[in-house]
Amino acid sequence: MFQETVAATRWRLTLWYAMVTAVLLLLCAAGIYGYVRLTLIDRIDDTIDHVAEVWQRLPSPAPVQASALDDDRIDLEWFDARGERLWSTFKSAEVLPLRPTPPYRTVTLPSGETLRQLTTAVADGYLRISHPWFEVTKPTADLFLDLSLAVLLLVLVVGLCGWWLSGLAMVPVENAYQRLRQFTADASHELRNPIAVIQTNVQAALAAPAPDWETQAQQLEVIERLARRLGRLVDDLLFLARYDSRAIAPRKGLWALGPLVTDVVEEQQTLAQAKNLQLWVESPFPEVSLHGDREQLSRLLTNLLGNAIAYTPSGSVIVRGQVIPNRQVQLTIQDTGMGIPATALPQVFERFYRHRPLPTGGSGLGLAIAKAIIEGHHGQIRLDSQPQVGTTVTVTLPLGG
Repeated sequence: MFQETVAATRWRLTLWYAMVTAVLLLLCAAGIYGYVRLTLIDRIDDTIDHVAEVWQRLPSPAPVQASALDDDRIDLEWFDARGERLWSTFKSAEVLPLRPTPPYRTVTLPSGETLRQLTTAVADGYLRISHPWFEVTKPTADLFLDLSLAVLLLVLVVGLCGWWLSGLAMVPVENAYQRLRQFTADASHELRNPIAVIQTNVQAALAAPAPDWETQAQQLEVIERLARRLGRLVDDLLFLARYDSRAIAPRKGLWALGPLVTDVVEEQQTLAQAKNLQLWVESPFPEVSLHGDREQLSRLLTNLLGNAIAYTPSGSVIVRGQVIPNRQVQLTIQDTGMGIPATALPQVFERFYRHRPLPTGGSGLGLAIAKAIIEGHHGQIRLDSQPQVGTTVTVTLPLGG
């Protein structure tokens, strides 16, 4: 269904590209055609006017030979005051009636030849000057054919380009749809297991013939633990959904980085001590402030430290900080854990992606949320890792104040 919609949308985009281009080209071609035609008519009229001016300046107008006007393709006719033709340079005997008004006329002879004529009053009669009209019709006919072919060719080219461009335009839509499908599948997978376990424990408790408070307490603990896990997952999904829709904006203030890091490290010490890990902040730590949302910055550090502790079976986790040029602070979290293969590094910030199962269980949204928070604070994050050596996460954030 989605592929059919994409194909139909691509065809519609291509059709709109071609239609809009065709309309613009037709308007442009019509303008060119009209301009050229008017220019040709003006040139013929100027030639006729020039002949009329020369004739008016003659001291004693007299019949002229047709050969004298062959270069300009001009023919002259002299009429008396009653409209009788006295002489003409036309080779044929065809005579059109004299019509003094309007002065300029486009007429067609019985033989089919079309002429552009000017009738002007002269001494004791009228002079009619004729110029062949094919000097307008032939070039404009050729121009019309050339413009028609050019418009058709350009519309075809634009149609092909439109098909290609619409394909490029649909790529982000298809990618977004695929990510949505993958997101839905991953979220369903993450929700299915805890819900199934909760249902199993509830059914077991309901099916017990007699209340066993110790067993029920264990089942309730499992349910409560899974409910907390589901709550965290829902919170993470809600945060990312709000971030994607730009419905969440950092409540920014000026916060000292040192106390913020210290608070998060103290919160994570319990997890580190449970695994016999050394977790500390390397001194001296820069005394700087950040302009941002303290809750989100705390969540960022918590996610990064939580990942480092979870994937480090033994050794240490060190937090460092330093001020770098361009009024920025660089925060690094280095562990001696399992590391990440080079092939998995490009995907680590994708939602629900885990290159290996998290020992403590998790949704795979921690790094995706961290990246979203950093982007919301106009910072950058980089991850370097070697398997069985450790991982270093580098966060760069602008200084506040």
